[in-house]
Amino acid sequence: MSEINQNPRFVSRLTKQTLALILAGGRGSRLHDLTEWRAKPAVPFGGKFRIIDFPLSNCLNSGIRKIGVLTQYKADSLIRHLQRGWSFFRPELDEFIDILPAQQRMQETWYEGTADAVYQNLDIFRQRDAKYVLILAGDHIYKMDYGLMLAYHVEKEADLTIGCMQVSLDEATAFGVMEVDNGQRVRAFVEKPDDPPAMPNHPDQALVSMGIYIFNSEFLYEQLIKDADNGASSHDFGKDIIPDLIENCRVQAYPFRDPSSGSQAYWRDVGTVDAYWESNIELVRPNSELNIFDPEWLIWTYLAQTPPGKFETGPSGKRSVVEDSMVAGGCIVTGGEVRNSVLFRNVQIQDAASVDYSVILPEVTIGEGCRIKKAIIDRGCRVPPGTVVGEDVEQDRKRFFVSAGGVVLVTPDRLGQKVHFAR
Repeated sequence: MSEINQNPRFVSRLTKQTLALILAGGRGSRLHDLTEWRAKPAVPFGGKFRIIDFPLSNCLNSGIRKIGVLTQYKADSLIRHLQRGWSFFRPELDEFIDILPAQQRMQETWYEGTADAVYQNLDIFRQRDAKYVLILAGDHIYKMDYGLMLAYHVEKEADLTIGCMQVSLDEATAFGVMEVDNGQRVRAFVEKPDDPPAMPNHPDQALVSMGIYIFNSEFLYEQLIKDADNGASSHDFGKDIIPDLIENCRVQAYPFRDPSSGSQAYWRDVGTVDAYWESNIELVRPNSELNIFDPEWLIWTYLAQTPPGKFETGPSGKRSVVEDSMVAGGCIVTGGEVRNSVLFRNVQIQDAASVDYSVILPEVTIGEGCRIKKAIIDRGCRVPPGTVVGEDVEQDRKRFFVSAGGVVLVTPDRLGQKVHFAR
């Protein structure tokens, strides 16, 4: 392992032999109204980005430039984003980002599971002649050098390597949970168990899959064909393929660690309204775990052309106040107050309005005298003057979706408004 880590050119050759597949076709129902008109990977995040920018940027920064994005539900805004923000790859250098909607190439059905999504494009992937296939979820927030995981996979002579991390037993019920031996070989794997097995030395923790898989390509294709022929299978990596491989194949766990400190690295599943809100608000806190300002690991995205943000005195003479917040280009705060919040591009906060602990997506106007607390305001909303959100949960529930954690989700549809652009 030490010899591999000290030879970056070897890791670079590995990444050049790798095809990355990003699964971006899930319904995203746990995000409720946020995914009513868009796929989950297309949901804006962090004041400037979309969720899918994180696995894509990880690929780019790791030297992986052969990428397929598998889409299905409500993919219009996702496809637009990829076309506008990720069209700089050079096909003459064998670089590409292929958008792969469900085309019924192998059978006359939509994608029926994560494994089936890959299987249905098998003829395309065989043409790419990759030695390794890296399979990623399109809806997680993290920074990761996949080259190190590829080197580990090769050193261990694995058929499959699974990225993993520790979470509490309560959280583990939402993930694939694994048990490993002292050599990090996976000895058991169960998808979303009601009673997750604890780690031997951590009785309150479980080891879970991050949805990051590295397969030897020919091995993967064999398993996909075998699974497709199994009428009893749900054609899912976590439920079907991985458990079947444990006994007779070499399946390794790869603990996701910060390469500098050795501690568990930042990773978030933002698949619920509460998790999405919390992950955004984390960014405005001092010493945020996720450093999106790191010049050594840039997060790429589509960059809309906007003027600088502007804070001005309102008509009432009230001066604007912006504290502990992130504010994107094109925002105008006119005599309003913004605290502990994330404002995406072209947001307007009008006179005497206040925004606290909230995530305001692009092209939103918060009218005069509004009070917004612990909320997510979806793109294009025109919040009427005097509107109060986040102070009376019963009133909020009559108009909007309110999460278990008390986050109020406001959308144009709930306000009776129409949006004339792809969200």
